[in-house]
Amino acid sequence: MEELHSNNIIFRDLKPENILIGSDGHLKLTDFGLSKEGINLETKTETFCGTAEYLAPEIVSKGGNNKEVDWWTLGILIYEMISGKPPFRSNNLKRLFDMILTVFLKSLLLHTAIAFLKMPKT
Repeated sequence: MEELHSNNIIFRDLKPENILIGSDGHLKLTDFGLSKEGINLETKTETFCGTAEYLAPEIVSKGGNNKEVDWWTLGILIYEMISGKPPFRSNNLKRLFDMILTVFLKSLLLHTAIAFLKMPKT
């Protein structure tokens, strides 16, 4: 992600399906169809795109977004790696977007991380 951002590219669709593990063991991003060039911290894009469960609040609220959305999706990905599912799930898009805009992710992650640490070791 840092390499993309240093070249003013935002990815906007980080999710497990878009990450591969190379033969060298390094992670590789795939599917750059939603990425956008020429975006830095001062530049914003208004495009509404991405996978619903991973959308950043800035995209959902249509307030313009930049590199920060990739860091949000990385956090969602880490949450999913710990818990086995994304933090925001609903069959109703309006409800899903309301959750993204209003649920305090830090408390969700803390609760999930504590539960993970308390799991019996095999």
